[in-house]
Amino acid sequence: MSLDVTLQTDPGAISTDPVLEARRQIEVCNACRYCEGFCSVFPAITRDKVFADGDITQLANLCHNCRGCYYACQYTAPHEFDLNLPKALAAARVDSWERFAWPGGLARVFQSHGMALAAALVVGSALMILAIAALPGSGAGFYAWIGHSAMVAIFLPAFLLPLFAIGIGLVRYWREVGGGRVRWIDLKEAATSVGQLKNLSGGQGQGCNFEKKERYTDARRHVHHAIMYGFLLCFASTSSGTVMHYVFGMQAPYGFFSLPKLLGVPGGILLTVGCVGMAMLRQKADPDLGAPGRSSGEQGFIWLLGFVGLSGLLLYAVRGTGLTGPLLALHLGAVLAFFLLTPYSKMAHGFYRFAALVREAQNKRAHSLR
Repeated sequence: MSLDVTLQTDPGAISTDPVLEARRQIEVCNACRYCEGFCSVFPAITRDKVFADGDITQLANLCHNCRGCYYACQYTAPHEFDLNLPKALAAARVDSWERFAWPGGLARVFQSHGMALAAALVVGSALMILAIAALPGSGAGFYAWIGHSAMVAIFLPAFLLPLFAIGIGLVRYWREVGGGRVRWIDLKEAATSVGQLKNLSGGQGQGCNFEKKERYTDARRHVHHAIMYGFLLCFASTSSGTVMHYVFGMQAPYGFFSLPKLLGVPGGILLTVGCVGMAMLRQKADPDLGAPGRSSGEQGFIWLLGFVGLSGLLLYAVRGTGLTGPLLALHLGAVLAFFLLTPYSKMAHGFYRFAALVREAQNKRAHSLR
C-alpha cells in the first residue's frame, strides 16, 4: 500500500516537540488508514484532516498503548517516515498530564524520579505515623496505635487536596480538547468502555501486543482488570467502614465477615496480584514503544500501589502481634504517599482517560448527526 494523498507536512520531518511529532505521525496514519479497524484512536483520526493541539491531546489520552498499530505498520523504521505511533502518543499523553498538573512541575518530577520519590515519601510518612503513635492514647485494634481523630486529621486533607488538584487538571484538559456539556449517555458509554477495557483488545477482540509483540494476548487486559477492580474493592471497603462508623456507630475493629473485610481482603489480593503481573509484563515489553524518560514514574506507581495492597493484607494477617505497630505505620505511610502522589503519578491517567472516552462519545454522537 502507498499513500494516495498529499500530506500537509513532510512525513519524514521528525520533531522533538511531543505534540508536533504526534501530529506528524497521525497525519501519515490518516493518509494510510491501514489500521482503521484497530482501537478507538483510528476511527477518531479519520474524522478530521487537520489536527489542532487539543485534537492531539485527545487522541493521545484515548490511546491505551496496546501497540498493535506499531507491529502492523509498514512505515516504521527503517522507512523514512520512521513511524512509532505508540511512543509518539505516549509522549504527548504524558506531556499533557504534566502540563495540566497543579501545582505545576510536580508531575514532571515524579515521572522522572518516581521510584526514589515514592520510596522516600513512604518512609517519611511511616516515620511520622510512628511518632504520632508514640503519643499517649487509647482504643481498640489499630486505634490502640493511632487514634481515630489523628487518622482523620492526616488522611482527610490527603484525600481531598489531591482530588482538588485532579479537578483542576481535568478542567484544563476539557478546555483544551473542546469538550461540551456532558450528557448521561456520554458517561454511560465511557463507563462501559472502562469496565470492559475493550480498547486493550485492539478493537477486534483478539488482545493486544504489549508484551508479545507480533502475538496477541489478553494478559495486560487481565492485570488491568485486577488492578482496577482490586482498587475499587479496597476503596469500597474503606467507604463501608466510614459509613458503619459514622452512620451506624459501629467502630473498628471489624470481624472477617464484616463488609469492610469482605470487600478489602479480595480487593487487596487483586490489587497485589495485578500490580505484580503488570510489573512482569513491563519487563517483557519494548521500552521504545512507551513514553521516553518516564519509566521510573511508571514503575514507582506500580510498586507503590502493589505495596499498598500487600501491606494491607500482611497487616490483617499479623494483627494482635508485635509486628502490628511497625507494619501499620508502613501501610498507612504507603496509603498516604499514594494519595499525595495521585495527581502526579500514572494514577492520573485513569481520570484523563475516562475524560477522553467521554469526549470521544461526544465526538461520535456529533459525527453521526452530520
